[in-house]
Amino acid sequence: MNGILSSKISAQSLVDALAERIEAAIMSGDLQPGSKISEQALAASLGVSRGPLREAIRRLEGRKLLQRTPNIGVRVASLSPGDLYEVLQVREALEGLACGLAAKNMTDEELEALSELLDQHQQQKSVQEGTGYYQESKDFDFHFRIVKGSRNARLVQMLCEDLYYLLRVYRYKSSTKPGRAKQALREHKDIVAALMKRDPVEAERKMRLHIGNARVYVEEQMREAAARQEAAPVAPLRKPKTATTLSGKGGRAAALARR
Repeated sequence: MNGILSSKISAQSLVDALAERIEAAIMSGDLQPGSKISEQALAASLGVSRGPLREAIRRLEGRKLLQRTPNIGVRVASLSPGDLYEVLQVREALEGLACGLAAKNMTDEELEALSELLDQHQQQKSVQEGTGYYQESKDFDFHFRIVKGSRNARLVQMLCEDLYYLLRVYRYKSSTKPGRAKQALREHKDIVAALMKRDPVEAERKMRLHIGNARVYVEEQMREAAARQEAAPVAPLRKPKTATTLSGKGGRAAALARR
């Protein structure tokens, strides 16, 4: 295996490290949606035993990043185009609501820290080059902080627990579209400006606009992927050889064989 999954795990909580490494591989596309996980191959690639790896896999199943099917095994979670479209619609509405509440409920210190977080994001080489916008999970995630800042426990559960990890995969994928990473950062700054003005209507509008733009990019990527699949060449069926299609010596040999 190449990339994120090719280097050995260093010391810390081994299960935590394994879960983080596999999650990052899913985020980056090293492990594609729908791909099957081989515990044996993955353990060898990461230089670990299968015990802690299995625990990390169970943890990622709980985050809905991996799916286990009886008699088949574990695969990277994937959403159908229809399911993804519905989830992104829900996210747009709920995060817009959360952002409006955050404009009223986040402290000045939290808003200042949010602005500083964007300064850190802006230093990412991938953002500067426009190749992607990767955010670490939880407190290093712009959206996570805003949802927590809404002070609404129901929204926090839905957006920071139930849907959080799976949505991060598609959020990152949308940021890899050429031009999207820098645009997303600008939109984040517009959201912070509305939050700092304590304007819940404008904050919700800016967040919904941001997520709507990301949804468009995801839909474009899905259409492009579907078009590539349709355009992939299909190997022609080989016509079976029979005595009637053979000529010359081959034909005479087939005829003799039937006698």
